[in-house]
Formats: sequence, C-alpha cells, structure tokens
Amino acid sequence: MYEYELYRATSAELIRQADAEREIGRARLARRAVRRTGRGDPEGKVMEDKRSRFAPAA
Repeated sequence: MYEYELYRATSAELIRQADAEREIGRARLARRAVRRTGRGDPEGKVMEDKRSRFAPAA
C-alpha cells in the first residue's frame, strides 16, 4: 500500500507542476500580446466604431 500512496502523491505533485507551468505560459503570451498592440505607437491603437465611420447617405 505504501508504494501506491507514494505514486499518488508524486502524481498529484507532477500534475500541480504542469498546471503551474501552463499558467506561466499563458501569462507570458498575454503580456506579449499586450506589448504588441502598442508597438510603434506610444499612445496605442484607437478603436473606431464601424457604424459611425461614414456619414449617412443623403
């Protein structure tokens, strides 16, 4: 029974480590995406509303 308990504890620890590494990877990707949106423009990108882009036709 001791080997099985040791196996379960080790398995649970490895699963926790894998989850932590995945979370770190997601955080890195999110930070990288935020940096890319403002690249080349110090004030960032301006989002326009598509409906107010053009004046209505007369």
